[in-house]
Amino acid sequence: MLTACQGNNVSDLFYMPDGSPLYNIGPLNDYPIVLVHGFGGFGRDEMLGYKYWGGFTDIQEELKNRGYQVYSAAIGPFSSNWDRACELYAFIKGGYVDFGIAHSEKCRHRRYSRYYRGIYPQWGEKNPITGKINKIHIIAHSQGGQTSRALISLLEKGAPEESLKTPPYDLHPLFQGGKKWVHSLTTISTPHDGMTVNYMMNQVFPFGQRMIRFGSMVSRQIDGIIYDFKMDQWEIERKENETFWDYARRLRSHSLWRRTKDTSDFDLSPEGARMVNKWATAQEDVYYFSFATEETFQLPFSEKHYPEFTMDLIWLPTAIFMGSFSRDDPGEIPIDSSWFQNDGVVNTNSMDGPTIGSTDVIQEFDGTPRMGQWNYMGILGSCDHADIIGALRYFGETCPDGYPSLLDWYIYWAEFLSRLPE
Repeated sequence: MLTACQGNNVSDLFYMPDGSPLYNIGPLNDYPIVLVHGFGGFGRDEMLGYKYWGGFTDIQEELKNRGYQVYSAAIGPFSSNWDRACELYAFIKGGYVDFGIAHSEKCRHRRYSRYYRGIYPQWGEKNPITGKINKIHIIAHSQGGQTSRALISLLEKGAPEESLKTPPYDLHPLFQGGKKWVHSLTTISTPHDGMTVNYMMNQVFPFGQRMIRFGSMVSRQIDGIIYDFKMDQWEIERKENETFWDYARRLRSHSLWRRTKDTSDFDLSPEGARMVNKWATAQEDVYYFSFATEETFQLPFSEKHYPEFTMDLIWLPTAIFMGSFSRDDPGEIPIDSSWFQNDGVVNTNSMDGPTIGSTDVIQEFDGTPRMGQWNYMGILGSCDHADIIGALRYFGETCPDGYPSLLDWYIYWAEFLSRLPE
């Protein structure tokens, strides 16, 4: 088991491509950091001020106070990775969300969605001072990692199916390709190969019911706009003066749950992840880093994994299920004991990078960051799926191991990203 590098000094970890240690070299880039949330996530203007990134500690603002340019994205919490990637582009760059003609016709939803002003509209433009393209770093949690991989792939390779279906004058810039606009992607607790908890949850609650239960759980004050499903493409946005519960009932009965795979539910399954992995591939000019999390233990003489006593109570049933679920059915992706270790939501073996249906290279980090492949940074110990973003944490709980606080880890990683060479 590779444990994530510990310490508070980037120089202890980072070597230049020629093998020389990085001691006194200052920042090598000043690209902004964009934080991308996962399944069920929310924006900064939702949840009565409670932050996805940090909970009661605002990681975005804490990093900004230390001189880093940081933004938090807000995209569809239950949408597919294709749809979320299109939303992420518009959220960063600005403009209307365009899901593409071919995709929208195939999935039978609207082509266009919301308009965003853009949190970094100069993204992709030439910096008048440096003469270089304005790029970004992305730090993504959970499904946000899949979504960000999809975004990078569309930026650089374009979407051939959209080019064939769309007149050149009407083709959205995201689908044109040739845009080397992302310097690095860091994924945290991302189910690159899917997660087996989906098999359990779909037995208990179909996806539509599960989505409504999640939304209602975090939106007790139902008449306020404190949780936004962002599903406008399906023409089921919340109406003016509509209560949350009326909206929830309308969502729950919508036919889309029975007729589409264009949702996060499918993309987060091993079968859906395999399809994403086939087209959302690593690009040669981007640094890819992956961190895993886990908070289970293995009993002697048993392959099964059980939740540690510090795991948040909400994850205990799912952690126990994932800690023992296996299958070897014909035509299905085999699930064996290598999937048992987990963080309560995602199987740890799925977090290092895409393998199922993918040709991406994954290497344990050796001190030299390499572009075009996954630099696996190891396991952030004693962190369940919510701990690593500062949510649902016990008072006095420290995570990850080796750092005084969660914020210290994010500060450390922001410094690391600023030292990445061009």
